[in-house]
Parts: sequence; structure tokens; C-alpha cells
Amino acid sequence: MDEEYDVIVLGTGLTECVLSGLLSVEGKKVLHIDRQDYYGGESASLNLQQLYEKFKPGKEVDASLGRSRDYCVDLIPKFLMANGELTNILVHTNVTRYVEFKQIDGSFVFRYGKPSKVPATEYEAVTSSLIGLFEKRRLKNFLQWVANYKEDDVATHKGLKLDIDTTDAVYNKFGLEEGTKNFIGHAMALYDNDEYLQQPAREAVERVVLYCQSVARYGKSPYLYPLYGLGELPQGFSRLSAIYGGTFMLSTKVEQVLYDEAGVFQGVKLSLDGEEHVVKAPQVIADPTYFPEKVSSSEKVIRTISIVDQLPLKNGETSAQIILTGKETGRKNDIYIALIGSEHKVAPQGKNIAIVSSIIEGDKPPHIQLESAFKLLGIKAFDRTFMGLSDLFAPIEDGSKDNVYISKSYDATSHFESVTEDVKDIYFRVTGKPLKLTKLEEGEFNAQA
Repeated sequence: MDEEYDVIVLGTGLTECVLSGLLSVEGKKVLHIDRQDYYGGESASLNLQQLYEKFKPGKEVDASLGRSRDYCVDLIPKFLMANGELTNILVHTNVTRYVEFKQIDGSFVFRYGKPSKVPATEYEAVTSSLIGLFEKRRLKNFLQWVANYKEDDVATHKGLKLDIDTTDAVYNKFGLEEGTKNFIGHAMALYDNDEYLQQPAREAVERVVLYCQSVARYGKSPYLYPLYGLGELPQGFSRLSAIYGGTFMLSTKVEQVLYDEAGVFQGVKLSLDGEEHVVKAPQVIADPTYFPEKVSSSEKVIRTISIVDQLPLKNGETSAQIILTGKETGRKNDIYIALIGSEHKVAPQGKNIAIVSSIIEGDKPPHIQLESAFKLLGIKAFDRTFMGLSDLFAPIEDGSKDNVYISKSYDATSHFESVTEDVKDIYFRVTGKPLKLTKLEEGEFNAQA
């Protein structure tokens, strides 16, 4: 193997693989290493055997669940926004040639003790039980204002200043009720708590625009999902990197990270076939597990994976997102449920994957904190449930002093927008220039209905 590279990448999570692909396309000489024997890191998709080994070591696989290889179970539950930044990156890099996508059937919010569909068409909005008759007119006025807002046309602003006025003040301008505010903020803008209400409204408005544009792109819901699981995404970007000369080494342990006298990254020491090898590069990109001394954590996320026979949906949907807002469950943070099955090639016929996630709050046992989600899913025993707690890590410094660029952990949100923000941020710090993406045009990205 070569001894010198432009960039070393540690970990094959989605963030790392996207960056590896982008840098390889630009002509950078990239060495990509992972201690695991599979791609994806925390964003991997596991078969049933691997799932048991990770979460229930020593326990025999339940034979009634079917063949192990028929499962591709995500470790993190996230969907792609149809008009979001990850979709743009997929088109920009042409990784869509390696991965097939299918729509998610619906987006639901838990209200009045049941999941109700978030309207995806004008007819659904008019007939939805989520919002009262008079409130529908106010919501329509708000959404029309959002759609027509132009930064350089003061006449479209209605006297509001998005960088000054809070989101709550904008809601109040349109006379929206608390339930409607909750619906917009959590089911459309996809905030997982209410702190955003007292922040400037620009980000919330941009999120609502993204949601509406994503719904309009294909209908039904704003979400897309790769066939055979999210693990297909890092593998797709890894293939891109390899085509442009990237070198990949799985099942490879980093014995030591090397620095010069000033503490600047110089390379890594690897153990290969019992022999030590030193590989040099001026920069390293890594997931938080490779540099535990350089990251901090303030929150923990709980994710549970359950294999279920039935879905709590009434109109034949085979995939969905259900949001249980904090107001409905008495929590600060929302609970997300991702539902997928055989239609997306992640489970055998008759079986479905339900992944529940949220931020840990207080001292109650984690499974008690998700009780409302388990009740909705009809889960009373946990023999088919796999539970994990993860710290949400973020780098302490930006990497400018030591050339060590660390990604953030995957958060509890249900989409990839925060991941792509991290990709663009690291890309800028590593290259010194912003990531410019090809704008997504109609017909460039195809997804199965």
C-alpha cells in the first residue's frame, strides 16, 4: 500500500463516506479505514444475525422471524427529504446510479389518541381531522404567505422580519391556535421540541418550505427511502470514492494517531498481518469514536428496533413516519417512529421494522420514556425489540489547529438535513471553499411510488 495520502478518513458512516466521495472526485488521494468488517458505522444496515450479535449477544436468533439475509435493519431511523440537501448531493455526485429509492407512504402525527395523516394534498388538507374548519383557513393563509415570500419584495413580507421576529410572533400574526402551531412546528418544520418558537423565524420558514416542496415533488409524503436500507447510502458513496481512486480498508485497527511536536496531525500507525505500517497525510476526517478525547456529549438518544407483524395504520400504508409530539406525551422532546417493511426490501413478507427514537429525559428507565410509542405499536413484550443508548457527540474544536476534523453523531431527528449541514461544514474546513451542488431539477431523481 502507498504510504502518503492527501486525506485519511476514519469510519465509514454516511458523513465520512460522502466526504470521501466528494474529495476523491476532486482528485484528492484518499485512504478510508474502518475497524468494522462492514460499511456504515452508526448508519449501517444489519442482517438479523448481526442485529442479535450487536444487541443480544449470546442469544439465539428467533427462527420464527425467517432468514437472516432477508433483513436490512437500520441502526438509525432517518428518511430523505425529497427536495433536501442529501438528495441534491446524490444527484450532484451521480450516486443515484448505485442506489434505488422508493417513497414512504405517509407522514403521521399522533393526536387525539391515534395517528392522523399529515395532509399531502389540498383535498387531504380540507378533509383532515387534525385542524378545525376555521383554523384551516388561517393555516392556508400562513402557507400561502410562506410560498409567496420573496426576500427582495417587501410587499410579500406582511411587515415581518424573519431575522428579528420570533417564530411564535409569526404564528400569532396569522392568528394560529396552539394545536396548529404544534402541527406546523413538529409535523412540517420537524423540530423535536418547542425551543424554536422563541428563535428568529427564518429557519422555521425555510423548513416549512422544504417540507412543502418535498411533498409536491412526488405526493403522498415528503420522504424517500433506499431499497435495502440506509446502509446502501454509505456504500454508494464508497463506490464513488473507489472509482476515483479512493483506497478502502475494512477490519483495520488504528494502533496510533501520529502528531508532530506542535500537535498537528501527521498520520496513523496500522497493524496489517502482524506488521506495523505508518501512513501519512496532512488531514484526517473521522467519526467521534476515533477521537474520544476531542469530543463532548450533552445528550443521549435512545433508539429501539422492533420486528412487528402489524402496523398501526388504517389505510393500507406499508411505510410511514409517526411523530408523537412532546405536547401529546408530556415530554420536552418528540418521539419518532419509522415504519418500513418488505416493500422497501428490509424485511421478509409479513414482517415490519419499527424504529422508535427520542432524546433521553430525566432518570426514568429508557423503555418507560418510550411507553406511549410501544403502546401505539402494540408491543407488550421485548423479545423482538433491540434497544440501544447513544451519546450525541460533537467536536470540541473545529480542527484548524491540529487538522483533525471530526463529524457529529447522528441526532434524533427523522431526516438527514443536519447530517448534510455537517458534511458541508467539514468540507469547507478541510478544503477552504464552500460545497457547490448542482440544483435538483425535475426528472433528475427518480423514486418508485
